[in-house]
Amino acid sequence: MITCSAPGKVYLFGEHAVVYGEPAVCCAVDIRTRVSVGPADSVTISSSLGTTGIDFETHPYVSAVVERFREITSLEGVSIRIVSEIPVGSGLGSSAAVTIATIKALDTLLGTGLELDDIARMGHEVEQRIQGAASQTDTYVCTMGGVVMIPQRKGLDLIDCGLVIGNTNIFSSTKELVANVAELNESFPEVIGPVLSSIGMMSTVGEDLVNSKDYVSVGKLMNINQGLLDAIGVGCAELSSFTYAARNNGAYGAKITGAGGGGCMVAIAPRERVDDVAAAIAAAGGEVVVTEATDIGVREESR
Repeated sequence: MITCSAPGKVYLFGEHAVVYGEPAVCCAVDIRTRVSVGPADSVTISSSLGTTGIDFETHPYVSAVVERFREITSLEGVSIRIVSEIPVGSGLGSSAAVTIATIKALDTLLGTGLELDDIARMGHEVEQRIQGAASQTDTYVCTMGGVVMIPQRKGLDLIDCGLVIGNTNIFSSTKELVANVAELNESFPEVIGPVLSSIGMMSTVGEDLVNSKDYVSVGKLMNINQGLLDAIGVGCAELSSFTYAARNNGAYGAKITGAGGGGCMVAIAPRERVDDVAAAIAAAGGEVVVTEATDIGVREESR
């Protein structure tokens, strides 16, 4: 069996505004999805969701990857096993990570010689097929790792402090939330347009702050970004509770990561305050993941 893995991701700045062409800063985090593949007579896909063959209800992304490899190779059967540390539907890039890790694993098994750019491109094509529309952000960051300014694909210095994620375990539809923001923007363009531009400006200003490791200022910008996300209607009571709990217990800053309306928030904190921040988010009702930024994208782990 060949095992490959890909990381999850969080947004430091810019979600929702990125839909309107504004820049965003996205960071790969060291929680990973691992995909193991081996030769077999038929296609078998196993995960915590169950064991299937090609199945676009249970394993849509992996099924789409297998079908794509059938188009470019002589692949008939394969055994695929998925183990993930990334909560599904939480805004942490779970679909991108399983897609990218599966592409890398099948590429290694079949010797197709894909470069990282090829893997990222194929991953984006798969997400587009399954979702109807998809940003290149998640698949690119899960492939390459590190801290990246999108859409420029500009690498920034790796975040060198603690990262604490709080999961509401509330499902939210990215498609619906994006549509709600679009409706607001259509109704009040003079108000919402400048808000989205300000969210985008967080990334531009934040670039130098990230590179100079000024995490106090990065945190302040994250807090402002959170207020603007609340203003466009993508917050919820639980996310607000977690962000304030984090800030009040030593975090530099805290905000939604992803579409909002549920899902996850992220806090950056001095390493000596990570436990305090994590305990505060847990006391507020969050499921906590303590992690670090990583410059390691998709990789082969074993064969």
